[in-house]
Amino acid sequence: MKQSETQQVENEAANIVTDDTWRIEALIKEMEHEDQANPQRPGRFEFSPKSSSHMTWFIAACSSMGGLLFGLDQSLISGANLFYRLVNAAMPLGAVGGAILLIPSNEYLGRRKAIILSTILYTVGAALQAGAFSYGSIVAGRVVMGLGVGIETGTVPVYVAETVESRLRGNLVSLYQFNIALGEVFGYVVAAIFLHVRGNWRFMLGSSILFSTAMFLGMLILPESPRHLMHKNKTLQAFRVWKRLRDITSPESRQEFFLMKEAVGTVASQMQEKKNTARFVWLDFVTVPRARRAIIYANIMILLGQFVGINGIMYYMGVLMTQIGFSEANSTYMSLVGGVSLFLGTIPAIFYMERFGRRFWALTMLPGFLIGLVITGISYLFSPVKQVQAAEGLYLTGLIVYMAFYGPYACLTWVIPSEVYPTYLRSYGMATSDGMVFLGSFIITYNFTSMQEAMTKTGLTLGFFGGIALLGWFYQLLFMPETRNLKLEEIDAVFSLPTRELVRRNWKSSVQTASNMVHCRRASGTVDSGGRLGGQND
Repeated sequence: MKQSETQQVENEAANIVTDDTWRIEALIKEMEHEDQANPQRPGRFEFSPKSSSHMTWFIAACSSMGGLLFGLDQSLISGANLFYRLVNAAMPLGAVGGAILLIPSNEYLGRRKAIILSTILYTVGAALQAGAFSYGSIVAGRVVMGLGVGIETGTVPVYVAETVESRLRGNLVSLYQFNIALGEVFGYVVAAIFLHVRGNWRFMLGSSILFSTAMFLGMLILPESPRHLMHKNKTLQAFRVWKRLRDITSPESRQEFFLMKEAVGTVASQMQEKKNTARFVWLDFVTVPRARRAIIYANIMILLGQFVGINGIMYYMGVLMTQIGFSEANSTYMSLVGGVSLFLGTIPAIFYMERFGRRFWALTMLPGFLIGLVITGISYLFSPVKQVQAAEGLYLTGLIVYMAFYGPYACLTWVIPSEVYPTYLRSYGMATSDGMVFLGSFIITYNFTSMQEAMTKTGLTLGFFGGIALLGWFYQLLFMPETRNLKLEEIDAVFSLPTRELVRRNWKSSVQTASNMVHCRRASGTVDSGGRLGGQND
């Protein structure tokens, strides 16, 4: 019988290990022998729970606290702005610098130590702001904090993606966005607590020191990413970490370790053939189609997530609330509405990101938060003086819808870049994606007030942000590949397909899914770019 298209695409991702069982077993035996011949004493801070699954969740929970710090800063600055006008764009600008530091910190320090460095910068930046003696020292503190944010946001999703199992990768990387949203809720709560305290903005901006210190201590006991160790040709160390993260007796775990080793060997051979460009490895983003597709796709995804206005709305939440008619005190309290909505919106992605796939979340969430933007834009047409109840009611309704639907989509903006780059280019690719996050954030936050004045509040919300969301939906319908449940090394097969073929499969999958929905049918055997059932993904 002729092989189905679904089976063919799945084999494209798995053919690297076909008939290689004996090689896998030989590699594992070699590693076990080396490990026994060169015993290693546990590190001073080494943490090894009884279950490897417990270790996975501890890594995800502890490292994702970086999201808590990021979200905390976003909402704290909104509250502090009501009492001491700050340069909102200073932190995103500093984070662009942090993105530049991402490559050397990840390549030479490793994922774990890069995250530790970011917590130190967070702490120093928060301390400078809380103890500021001039406006310039506040700006300096926010730039230093931005450096930490830039390193942390580009490293934590990668660290989680490189350590957890493929069946959990999307869910646990989504935990990072969950913590961002949770941090934003905490920030609004902290702002409300210190609302009537003398020097309130100092306490608001300095409160993140508690969380950065806790994260610093937690990262001390976590292991380095095994894929980073393998990338640095530290195969034995990678194997030792792998045994802490996986059940090494599992055939799937042994196969994945073999895939990691093979990927490193393949890259080494390619670099040997390209001696003239080996020292400029980032040129592969231009010369290698697979890498070029990844960097274009990931960064368009990032910019879409920024240009629908999320950071402008988060940073100016308190100010926007006063524009619609709330008092300064009520603006601080009502800002919780947006933060809690975003927080609750991320919860489904933590449990179901891998089950439904990337395309499902993108193609269903974008229309949802577009509706929220439409409602918010309409609210500005009512007078905040004569029609204050209608203005406030519509604004809060639109804000809730926007934030709730943006939550899962925001998870994608971390999941996608963390997984699409090949291991040897991941630090370089994440540096560009990280830079795009904060470049986009800087553009929106720095120009937010000017854009409101030039386009009107309704024009900015509905016309610009809403228009970007609509264009983004069509882009992702055609160009977004599915990477659900694929090992990081298997994603190479997806991005090795020509763009025309990816578009063809995406369109075929989407048409089939739409037909299934209209006729109330279950998914048939059509596939998308990742080799998954179309009805399950779209």
